[in-house]
Amino acid sequence: MGIVSLFIAAVFTNNFILVQTVGICPFLGVSKKTESALGMGIAVTFVMVLASAFTYAVYDWVLVPLGMEFMQTIVFIFVIAALVQMLEMFIKKTSPSLYSSLGVYLPLITTNCTILGVAVANLSDALVTNLFMAILNGLFCGIGFTLAIFLMSGLREKVDKANIPRCFKGFPITLITACFMAMAFAVFG
Repeated sequence: MGIVSLFIAAVFTNNFILVQTVGICPFLGVSKKTESALGMGIAVTFVMVLASAFTYAVYDWVLVPLGMEFMQTIVFIFVIAALVQMLEMFIKKTSPSLYSSLGVYLPLITTNCTILGVAVANLSDALVTNLFMAILNGLFCGIGFTLAIFLMSGLREKVDKANIPRCFKGFPITLITACFMAMAFAVFG
């Protein structure tokens, strides 16, 4: 039952983008096309799972025994930055088209507050009681991120083809769309 509760909380009721409004930059920046949005979602999910594992382990096995819990944010940022560098090199080698479509947003995963937010939340969430649950929470939060950005990209592609007033075209209609998505996800709470 704990895993199901964790899944529902991470994907729907506490979705980092649409409920907690964390990680908006890539959400708005990469959601113009579904291909790049899905690629970003998968990349963020991958980094989120690895970051959850490494940061939880470093916190429990290194920082707590040394009495250095106050260093968690700095250590977590270094861990996330290293993981993103490895991911960036991998994507550049294996999928140059995805690498170019993600553009500047790929290295910005390092500073994506969603990943850091999940790493920190793993330490205080009552449902996350061990390393396995931290990894699952990272996976589920990544699925929630991917769902949100993918839905947004589909809506943006539809809205771009719609006949809307000129003053709403572009970024204004994107923010209005994000607002309606956030209200829809708030219902799950």
